[in-house]
Amino acid sequence: MKNMILRIALPVLLLAGCHNKQKQPVADEKEQLLPRNLAITPQNAYSDLFLDSAAIEQFIAQQHVSDTIANGIRNFYNVRNLQFAWFASDGLTEQAYGFRSLYKVVTDSSAKKLDDRVDELMQSDTLSVSAGNASFVKTELLLTRRFVQFVHDQYNTSAASVVQQFIPLQKQDVLKMADSILQSKEKNDVAVNDTYSAVKKELEKYVAIAHKGGWNTIPAVPKKLVKGTHATVVTLIKKRLIATGELAGNDTSDVFSDTLVNAVKSFQQTHGHTPDGIVSNALLQEMNLPVLSRIQQLLINMHRMRWVPATPKDRLILVNIPEFKLHVWEGNKKAFDMNVVVGKDAHGTTMFSGNLNEIVFSPYWNLPPSIIRNEVLPSMEKNKHYLEEKHMEITGEQNGLPVIRQLPGEQNALGKVKFLFPNSFNIYFHDTNEKDLFKKDFRAYSHGCIRLEDPVKMAQYLLQDMPKWTPQRIDSAMNSGKEKFVELKKPVPVLISYYTAWMDENNTLQFRADIYGHDAKLAARMFTTPLAKDSTLAEK
Repeated sequence: MKNMILRIALPVLLLAGCHNKQKQPVADEKEQLLPRNLAITPQNAYSDLFLDSAAIEQFIAQQHVSDTIANGIRNFYNVRNLQFAWFASDGLTEQAYGFRSLYKVVTDSSAKKLDDRVDELMQSDTLSVSAGNASFVKTELLLTRRFVQFVHDQYNTSAASVVQQFIPLQKQDVLKMADSILQSKEKNDVAVNDTYSAVKKELEKYVAIAHKGGWNTIPAVPKKLVKGTHATVVTLIKKRLIATGELAGNDTSDVFSDTLVNAVKSFQQTHGHTPDGIVSNALLQEMNLPVLSRIQQLLINMHRMRWVPATPKDRLILVNIPEFKLHVWEGNKKAFDMNVVVGKDAHGTTMFSGNLNEIVFSPYWNLPPSIIRNEVLPSMEKNKHYLEEKHMEITGEQNGLPVIRQLPGEQNALGKVKFLFPNSFNIYFHDTNEKDLFKKDFRAYSHGCIRLEDPVKMAQYLLQDMPKWTPQRIDSAMNSGKEKFVELKKPVPVLISYYTAWMDENNTLQFRADIYGHDAKLAARMFTTPLAKDSTLAEK
């Protein structure tokens, strides 16, 4: 499946099963200590938090860490000049989310405690981390111990030798980083995969454009440009699309030709716009994004691709949040795609993985406390009939808040069916009664769960190996008004990813807007001068 997993592969799963390996290294494998990398300073470090070396030694002694793993931990931090890897002052780093998913199944009680601690931190809306807080320091060092062991088991090498491939050490100039990656030999990189290599080839094209001076800015237009338009700006648009390959040949005349219409449609398709062949100022804004900003975007997503998962041999449901798409795969064959609505910026759908194991027909909607507190209670104060009008009922009280659920039926926010894949974030797929949202290019409107454009198709697909669940019975269950749980014979892996640049199954480079600001946050840590970001699909 090397040309398939979306090449949208989830940046939060490494190789399945590695977490169960707990080999104890032999004494002669003990690592030699490395000097601290003093080139890393608080000004250029990836994280803005630094450890005390005494805290590392105290941890090693208290945890009774073996000599090899102990030196692995020391060297891990020496090459980082003692900076944190899994935390920054504003919370967990993106790499911590990735590494946590690797250990979603544990048998060791101490590992379970670490998982629970990280889960708790991941669910916090606001997190302020201090290098002087013993709890955060311990969590940081426990994760590093786990990473050192993982690298030893998986790659038979030291964590210090590969740490930069997984976790950036310090900020770098965008173009210098890109040049360095293009000049590097992948055979020495344990984190390289086909997904990464495919994007690397595109990086080479954009770096070449940058070294030639990039592309010129196209001025805004008073009205949309359509086929047949004659204008100087059309020449500039043609030159821009020739640069990145959407427009073949060297026609730079000022007429909006059929060929340009097709080139514009191609650009729109690969940037998440409806391909109508019409040039608006919003589209020009996207064309005008500097080439260095696109290189930055490629580098950020290539970094995520280093955490690509092992590919399931059977069915796989994959969602790429910025693409607003769900993809269903059967080995190397794509079964179907589906538009989805994802979480709003304030309720961003989390990156994670799970196993879809249950379908709920005619579901109740159990309202989260945040919605009860921020939306329902204020509405109840204004309208005493609010719950009745919304077909909701109070079933109890918890932590000072009423427990409220919405009854099955036409008004239910989950629609007529939901699909469960147990996870720490209470996120699932579901139907919706707001169908018009699927017609929009930008589809981030939910409270965090993922709404499906065609839930009937999904239910029929998942139950195809259960003959009793005919299309007629599925329809009946969806409209019965009585909640019914159906367990699948075989769970289906679900991967939720966040890629704003990737190669699709047709080997075409795709770009999308950074709807949750994850790229911007990572760019601020990775680059000396973070560049302009694409916001053309942001809701106005």
